[in-house]
Amino acid sequence: MPTIEITLQNFEAEVLDARLPVLLDFWAPWCGPCRMVGPVLDEIADAYDGRLVVGKVNVDEQGVLANAFGVRGVPMLALVESGEIAAAMVGAGPRAVVEERLGLARLAQPVATP
Repeated sequence: MPTIEITLQNFEAEVLDARLPVLLDFWAPWCGPCRMVGPVLDEIADAYDGRLVVGKVNVDEQGVLANAFGVRGVPMLALVESGEIAAAMVGAGPRAVVEERLGLARLAQPVATP
């Protein structure tokens, strides 16, 4: 599943009311580490399709959301479940580090329906 853009206008529907956990990527276009973690998050979005949604929040355009999450440095990743922050990390890293620090392994495989 491709990543989605999160704005103040769609935050409630896409994050707070989401049936799946949402991994938010707080990023900025001028941020080198943000560009490095982008492909990692694309891989995670594909690998966890049906179990997780990955959303991108441009902190330059969505300052209200960045402030609400206490973003002080980018990239910042926040895993939101049932409207609450379940895990967060600041900085870029390879996929294995992101998965470990955010506890993504605990997300079970989706149940196949007959």
